[in-house]
Amino acid sequence: MKLRLSLYVDPGLAAQLTDLAKRKKQSISLVGEAAIASFLTPDDDERREAAMVRRLDRIDRRLDRLERDLAVSVESMALFIRFWLIATPSIRDDLQELAHAKGRDRFASFLEMLGQRLASGNRLSQEVAADMRTNKSVPDTSQK
Repeated sequence: MKLRLSLYVDPGLAAQLTDLAKRKKQSISLVGEAAIASFLTPDDDERREAAMVRRLDRIDRRLDRLERDLAVSVESMALFIRFWLIATPSIRDDLQELAHAKGRDRFASFLEMLGQRLASGNRLSQEVAADMRTNKSVPDTSQK
């Protein structure tokens, strides 16, 4: 059973409706019903918008984790520098050149090791978290 509706539409819109009905070889009523049904049901744009909102939510959560990880990294670096500056004794003037040479060698080794670790995909933060879980039974949060 169908209900009869009387609608007032702009003459241009009525002409478009009539023209489309002729091209589709359908009644004006059927084309109008299909247009109203399309208007009242979610279309591709709304589905795309919903998918985009879900993706933006995931990106937002990832950014929150990145922000947290960056804060931990910066704080760790600051604490290390403070500790190093406090705990490292001064070097006598006659040993300065030797110390600089040793420092250059150590820095070159550091850069080489850093390059290898970055290329391998291993991360120290993952190792530290695994060590903490092993030593202190800390729950694994890396999968969240």
